[in-house]
Amino acid sequence: MSGHSKWATIKRKKGAIDAKRGKIFTKLLKEIMVAARIGGGDPLGNMRLKTAILAAKAENVPKDNIDRAIKKGTGDLEGESYEEIVYEGYAPGGVAVIVETMTDNRVRTAGEVRHAFAKRGGNLGEPGSVSWMFEKMGLIWVDKSVADEETLMTISLEAGANDMIDNEDEWEIRTSPESFEKVKEELDKNKITIKSSEIQMVASNMIFVDNEDTASQILKLMDMLDDCDDVQKVHANFDIPEHILEKVG
Repeated sequence: MSGHSKWATIKRKKGAIDAKRGKIFTKLLKEIMVAARIGGGDPLGNMRLKTAILAAKAENVPKDNIDRAIKKGTGDLEGESYEEIVYEGYAPGGVAVIVETMTDNRVRTAGEVRHAFAKRGGNLGEPGSVSWMFEKMGLIWVDKSVADEETLMTISLEAGANDMIDNEDEWEIRTSPESFEKVKEELDKNKITIKSSEIQMVASNMIFVDNEDTASQILKLMDMLDDCDDVQKVHANFDIPEHILEKVG
């Protein structure tokens, strides 16, 4: 598995997206609430909120749910108060892991995250222990059958993308978080279908993992963290070869 793809791409390729729609909806609506609380309820002036709304619509979250989440975030409706907490640590094999959470109970969340690391042979680190290895980027994936390299690169770069990478059967377009939505809009204007898109923490250096037992423990840790209700996103810098992933994934 190509190293720069990260856990989100691993999940897509191995078909491990959570089928429980309610769980997906909850995470998306939490992000909308927090984005509205921090930057206001107008998506035109709040890029984080705009991105969160588009992500929710892509998963067919009902409009009424989205509107209520915005109002809860701005205080127009009574709702839960979530805080963002980021945990950093190491998975087996020295793999760096960043866990983004939103919680109304930091003691519960810390306990769940700590338990997952301990059970799967990892360990939590101090704030800043691994985040220096990552950079926040917008990632957009497009099937190679949809557009040729030159056309896609021209449209993407002119819209503000930073790079485009050959990622097996798809192109991976990289942007700054600020240019993420503009690049997506330009692709849409040119009738180029986006396979998937997400803002992720991308690692500058990868850890190659070719041991089956280690790879299995890493993926089990990723799954366990991702299954926590309070966890929004998990990022890691492992590079697992395709033949190993097929055996343990």
